[in-house]
Amino acid sequence: MNFPFALIFIAPILAVWASFLFVWISRPKGKKNIKLLLAFSGAFLLALTFFELLPEVYENQSPKKIAVFILAGILLQIFLEFFSKGAEHGHVHLDLEKNRFPLLLFLSLSVHALIEGVPIHGDNSILYGILIHKIPVAIILSIFLVNSKLKKSSIILFIAAFSLMTPIGSYLAQSSWMEAYASIFTALAIGVFLHVSTIILFESSQGHSFNLRKLMVIILGVGIAYFI
Repeated sequence: MNFPFALIFIAPILAVWASFLFVWISRPKGKKNIKLLLAFSGAFLLALTFFELLPEVYENQSPKKIAVFILAGILLQIFLEFFSKGAEHGHVHLDLEKNRFPLLLFLSLSVHALIEGVPIHGDNSILYGILIHKIPVAIILSIFLVNSKLKKSSIILFIAAFSLMTPIGSYLAQSSWMEAYASIFTALAIGVFLHVSTIILFESSQGHSFNLRKLMVIILGVGIAYFI
């Protein structure tokens, strides 16, 4: 599936800003209604990773080498979550009373978003997975920022910079100097996606049993990814 070149860069920016504006205007207090979207996004991203990225990255590559970098991606995401406190999968556990700019949260989310952009190119469907993953995360992040004591200018700066990270990752991935390392960075992205999406699915379970609506949403996400 071919995407217009501009869409690859513009769509992630629009997804973040649309999510932020939704929160800014509607001022939702809770996150309960976002959990189903999170569950769908986790299943959809996980399925696309298996259907699209894994076959591509293993083609004409050393399986053990690729496996090492996939594991490195998982470890990298675990490391990033020490600073983001799980914002990549819909949790922000930071002190709302502080008015200091959350620099560590911003940096960890930025690295995550940069890596997200690496596997997006003109002939795969992973862009859809990134967008559907980004929307609920951006909504939850925006709820945190809007309800915090940060200045409006700091909030706008955070959202503006964060929205650019995935397109920057896509741009860098398409540069000539990164072509020789494309499989390595894609493997890292796969590791990040595997960790984030499986955490979302595990957290969709309450008491180790699936809610029927969430189970149906997860099945729907996998089904759509298969036929896309």
